[in-house]
Amino acid sequence: MNVRTRFAPSPTGFMHIGNLRTAIFEYLVAKHNDGKFILRIEDTDQTRKVDGAVDFIYDTLKLCNIDIDEGPKVPGNSGPYIQSERKDIYKKYALDLVEKGMAYYCFCTEEELEELREFYNNKKKPFLYDGRCSRLSKEEIDEKLKLGVPYVIRQKMPKYGETEIEDVVYGKIKIDNSILDDQILLKSDGFPTYNFANVIDDHLMGITHVIRGKEYLDQTAKYNLLYDAFGWEKPTYIHVAMVLGEDGQKLSKRNGDASFMDLYNDGYLPHAIVNYLVLLGWSPDSNDEIFTMDELIEKFDETRISKSSSQYDVKKLNWFNAHYIKQLSLEELLNITVPHLSSSYDLSNKSDEWVERLVSIYQNHLSYGKEIVELTEMFFKDEICLDDECKTFMEQDGVSNTINVFKDEISSITDWNVENISNAINNTKEKSGSKGKMLYMPIRIKVSGVMHGPELPDTIYLLGKEKILERLG
Repeated sequence: MNVRTRFAPSPTGFMHIGNLRTAIFEYLVAKHNDGKFILRIEDTDQTRKVDGAVDFIYDTLKLCNIDIDEGPKVPGNSGPYIQSERKDIYKKYALDLVEKGMAYYCFCTEEELEELREFYNNKKKPFLYDGRCSRLSKEEIDEKLKLGVPYVIRQKMPKYGETEIEDVVYGKIKIDNSILDDQILLKSDGFPTYNFANVIDDHLMGITHVIRGKEYLDQTAKYNLLYDAFGWEKPTYIHVAMVLGEDGQKLSKRNGDASFMDLYNDGYLPHAIVNYLVLLGWSPDSNDEIFTMDELIEKFDETRISKSSSQYDVKKLNWFNAHYIKQLSLEELLNITVPHLSSSYDLSNKSDEWVERLVSIYQNHLSYGKEIVELTEMFFKDEICLDDECKTFMEQDGVSNTINVFKDEISSITDWNVENISNAINNTKEKSGSKGKMLYMPIRIKVSGVMHGPELPDTIYLLGKEKILERLG
């Protein structure tokens, strides 16, 4: 089998990370099996379309090292790859179902449908269209069509029995046909509905594996009935459990949850995001957590996708990102940090060498690029404020003596460099009798206002002799 998967996002803005995880899974299924990954743009809901959103999708996939084999910008033999350019195709297949008696014209007005919804609401039952237009005579239908009465085309659902779904993750599931609505296939504006367009496009594009959220699992019964109506082979279904936010709710850009671009713009690395997301709901056959894309392609097994929902954990994402930040070159590190520094602080009186040194000493302390702003605040403000923990520490016996000795040592330095600063700290150790935490901690707190940070001599060097003496008092 020539495996073909597709990622079919709607162009409604930046891609949220739950959607990106689905794209990653689809890509890995395709590439693990030496198959093709297709991008299809589902823009049938024109009211939600956002200008530039298609470019956002391309930019995201490119940054994540997800190569598109076919799509709007990579033409293949199954185009067009934008649904709004395929309207005639959908109409043809919708009319084909009408001819077969498996779909019908529905001329109901919105007022009639609202009355029906109210009827079901009063009975405290879910709304199901009652199929009244399926009982119109051919003469009545022809007359309405002749008069130009607006219509939709609905699928005629079976009212008895069950429809079986076979899913890689959830196994066999049976859906009672009596709960299936006569869904709309073609809307009055000529655009297809999401469910109908998916089936048509997946078949015509030769899609072999369909990966989507578990919340659409019940809808798959409607898909299967369409495949049966056309006499087409069904794809392999792989439904994945939702990614929940830290609040326990489904991740959604509508709810303001972070998109990929939000994370990227804050200095998260694409390969770190991919590595983290793939482990939300999937596990390898080992305890390893760090993978390159090539390693993920080699190891990915869709049968190891979990049935349970996963929770988005920023702390875990930060752990992954920090791992990859440690491996960056200085140039790469500067690219994800300096824009944030320059937008928050005045760097006009700082040399390039000073900025580079500042960023480099924090490489092992960063979780994401923008964090550099918070971590380096001490270098750009005149005064520092100690928290209660720092204040309590500084009240210990011997601290004042250590600070006084260190101040004398710093004052005597004529050539301001890291080596001489290190010597001053060592001299303070010998003259004050302080060592370990009781040597380094008082000095760090006094000059920086925090208990932990990068190498102390480097920190003191970058702060400068004048500011150090000022803070030492």
